[in-house]
Amino acid sequence: MMLRYALQTVRDRKAGFLGAFVALLCATALVTACGTLLETGLRGKIGTERYAAAPILVSADQNVHETTVKEKKGGRTKTKHKAKPVAERAWLPAATVDTVRAVPGVERAVPELTFQAVPLVKAPGKPLPSYGHAWSSAALTPFTLTEGRAPRSGDEVVVDRALAARAGLRTGSELPVQSTGEPRTYRVSGIAKTDRGDLVRQSTLFFGDDEAQRLAARAGQVSAIGVLPAPGVGATELAARVERALRGTTAQVATGDERGPVEFLDAAGARVKLVSMGGAMGGTSLLVAILVVVGTFALSVQQRSRELALLRAIAATPRQLRRMIGREALLVGLAAGVAGALAGLPLAAWLHGRFVAAGVVPVTLERTAGVFPMFAAVAAGLLGAWAAARITGRRIARIRPAEALAEAAVERGRPGRGRGVLGVLLLAGGAVLVVVLGSLRTEPASTPVTFLAVVVLAGAVSLLGPLLVRAATALLAGPLRLAGPGGHLATANLRGNATRMASAVTPLALLIGMTCTVLFITPTLGDAARAQARDGIRAQWVLAAQGPGVTREAAERIRRTPGVTAATEIVRTSVRVGLTKYAAQGVTPAGLTRTWDPEVTGGSLDGFGEGNAAVSELAADQLGLRPGSPLKLTLGDGTPVTLTVSAVYARGLGFGDLTLPQKLVAAHADNPLADSVLVAAEPGSGTGREQLAAAVAAFPGVRVLSATDADAARAERQDAGAEINLLAMGLVLAFTAIAVVNTLAMSTAERFREFAMLRLAGAKRRQVLRMLRAEALAVALIGTALGSGIALAVLTAFSVGMTGAAAPAVLPVAYAAVVGVAGLLALAATALPGRAALRVAPVAVATAKG
Repeated sequence: MMLRYALQTVRDRKAGFLGAFVALLCATALVTACGTLLETGLRGKIGTERYAAAPILVSADQNVHETTVKEKKGGRTKTKHKAKPVAERAWLPAATVDTVRAVPGVERAVPELTFQAVPLVKAPGKPLPSYGHAWSSAALTPFTLTEGRAPRSGDEVVVDRALAARAGLRTGSELPVQSTGEPRTYRVSGIAKTDRGDLVRQSTLFFGDDEAQRLAARAGQVSAIGVLPAPGVGATELAARVERALRGTTAQVATGDERGPVEFLDAAGARVKLVSMGGAMGGTSLLVAILVVVGTFALSVQQRSRELALLRAIAATPRQLRRMIGREALLVGLAAGVAGALAGLPLAAWLHGRFVAAGVVPVTLERTAGVFPMFAAVAAGLLGAWAAARITGRRIARIRPAEALAEAAVERGRPGRGRGVLGVLLLAGGAVLVVVLGSLRTEPASTPVTFLAVVVLAGAVSLLGPLLVRAATALLAGPLRLAGPGGHLATANLRGNATRMASAVTPLALLIGMTCTVLFITPTLGDAARAQARDGIRAQWVLAAQGPGVTREAAERIRRTPGVTAATEIVRTSVRVGLTKYAAQGVTPAGLTRTWDPEVTGGSLDGFGEGNAAVSELAADQLGLRPGSPLKLTLGDGTPVTLTVSAVYARGLGFGDLTLPQKLVAAHADNPLADSVLVAAEPGSGTGREQLAAAVAAFPGVRVLSATDADAARAERQDAGAEINLLAMGLVLAFTAIAVVNTLAMSTAERFREFAMLRLAGAKRRQVLRMLRAEALAVALIGTALGSGIALAVLTAFSVGMTGAAAPAVLPVAYAAVVGVAGLLALAATALPGRAALRVAPVAVATAKG
C-alpha cells in the first residue's frame, strides 16, 4: 500500500519533488564524470605509434622501488614493495642489445635512440612534440621513404610526411633543428611515411646513426630495443624467452598495449596525476553532493510536514511513514540517477577535452568510458536519496500525531538535540582540520585537507543553520525594518522560519566558501613563491627561451660580454629521495652567489660544485639533513647518486627543495638545456638589454628579460595554474551554484499559499515582492558572511602551513565577483518563482484543495 501511495504522491506532487530530482541528477552526473576520469587514470589506453611494427619492446625500468619489512607478533614479518615513477626517460646499457639478439627466435633486435629534436620553423596548427631517432630504427614503425634517400652524413635529416606538409619542406630544403645541444641547420635528404598513415601525436626526425648518437648525448646507452620475431615464432612465447634472458637486470619487456607507456612517458605519468585528480574531485564532489542532497530532501520533507502530520493523525504508523518516504526517495533517485549517469558521460568527455587542451593530460592518454562509474553513480544516488529521506523524515515519523500537527503549523523554536550535537561535532571536526592544515607543509598533503575542511565546516553550518540564522536576524533586524512593511515581514519570516531559511543559506555558504578557496589557494602559494624568487634573485637580467631552452653556447656568449660578472644556467627536473618526489634545479656553480641568494640558514654556497647539494629547510627537516650530511637520491632518469649537503636555505618555495650542480642534472635529463639564465652585470658598466640581446642574437627564441619582466612571466604561469585548479573544481562549483538556485526556488515556489494569505490580508503585490527581495538579501548576506568566514579560516591555515605566514592572497575583484554572482543567483532564484506564484489570484489559491 505504501508503495502505491508513494507512486501517487510523486505523480501528484511533481513540482515538490522536482528540486530533489534536479539535485540528485546533478550529483549523479558529477560523480559519473569524476569516476570516468578516475577510471581513465586507472585503465586508460595509451596506444603506440612509433613502435607499431615491434611486437616486443625492451626498455629500462621507469620506477624507483622500495621494499620494507615489518616485524609482526609471533616472529612473522610483512614485506611491502612500493614503486614510484621517475621524471625523465630511463636508459638501458647498449650491451643489452647483444643479450636480446642472442635469444633464440629473435630475427632482429633494433636499438632505439629517442631525444628531443625541435624543428625551428613556423607551421600552422598546434605544434606536436618532436623527437629525433637514428634512421636504422625506422623499421620499428615502420617508416619508408616516399621521396629522396636516407641520411648519409651528419648534416642530413629525414622528416615524416606530416611534418613536411605542415612546414612546406621537400628534399633539399634546409631545416634548423634545436636538439640537446646547439641549434644546427640540416638538409632534408628524404621524406618518410608509414603504411598506417601519418603519426598524429608526434613529429619524427631521423638522423644518421653517428649524428643521432651525438645528439642523444648518451654514450653506451639506448632508450629502448625493438624485437622482431623470426618467422613462425609467436610474440608471447618470445617475450617470455627475452624476460628470462634479462632476468637480474632492470630491463622490462612490454607487448601489446604495454608498449604505449614506454613510448609516451608523459601519458604514463598523467595516469598517476589523473588518478589523484579524479579521486580528489570525486571525493570532494561526493561530500558536496551528500550535503546538498540531504539539505534538499530536508526542505522537501519540511514542506510536506502538514501532509505527513495528517497521515500520522489518521493512524499511519511510524514504520509505514518511513517506508513511504524511503520509497518516494528511491523512485526519484532511480529516475534522477539514470538520467544523471547518462548526462555524466558527455560531461566527462568535455572535462577530459579541457584537460587535454590545458596540457594537464596528454592526448596520448585515451579516455575510458566504462559502465562502472555509471553504475556506481546510480547506486550512490539511490543510497544517498534513501538515506537523506529517512534521516530527514525520522522526527516527524517518530513523534506523536498531535505533536506532528502542531509542528506542521508552527516551526519548532529550536532544532533537535541530536542535530545540535552533530553540528557541534562537525564544527569541532572542522576546527581540528584547520589546525592540522596549518601544520602541513607540502601541497599534496594540504590540498585534500583544504577542501575537506571547507565541506565539513559547511556541514556544521547546515546543522547549526537555524541557530545561526536567528542570531544573524537579530543583527539584521534594524536594517531590514528600513525597507518598510516588506522588511518587517522579512524579519518575521527569518525568525519564524529559520529552518527553511537555513536550507537556503547552506548551499550559498558552501558556494562562496568553496569558490573562494579554489580561486585563492593558488595565488596564496604562488605569491609567496614569487616573493621568495624576487628577493632571492640578485641578477639584473634573465635569459628566457621561447623554445626548448637556452643552450650552453648562448650562456657562454653572455659570460664573455663586457660588464657581465656572472651567468648562472638553471635546469629544472624532479628527483626522488626514497620514494618522495622533490622539485630540483641544477645550477652552474661559477659566480653563483652573485646571481642567487636563497637565504642560506646553514652551511655555505662557497665552493658549491660537483658532489654537492643545497636543500631547503623543509627538505632538511623531512630528511633529517644538515650541512655535511650525505644525501642519497635518484635522479630524473633513475640514476642513483650520493651527494654532500653544503647548505640549507629558507627560500624553498621560490627555488625548489633541492639545488644540484647543473652538469649532473643536465646529463640525466631529457631536456638538458637551461630553462633560464640569471645574468649579473657590474654596476655602472653600462651593460644592458641591448648589449645582451646582441650577444644572443644568433640563437632563435632566446629573450632578454629584466628582473621585473621575469617576475611578470612567473605571474602568468601562476595564473595558468589557477585556471587549471578552477577547471578541476569547476564542476563542483557549478553543481553548488545549481544547488543554490534549486534550493531557493524550491523554498519560494512552495509558499504560494502564504503569499495568497498576505494578499487577502491587504498586502499589495509589490510589498510581497519587496519582502522576498529583503529575505533574499538577508540570506545572501548571511551566506556570504559564513562562506567568507569558512574560506578565510581555511586559506589562513593553508598559508601558515605552506608559507609560514598567515597571509592568504585574496584578490578583491575576484572576491567581489564571487559575492556578486552569488547574490544575483539568490535574488533571481527568489524573485522569479515569487513572481510566478503571485500571478495566481489569491482567492483561487485560498480555496484550492491540498
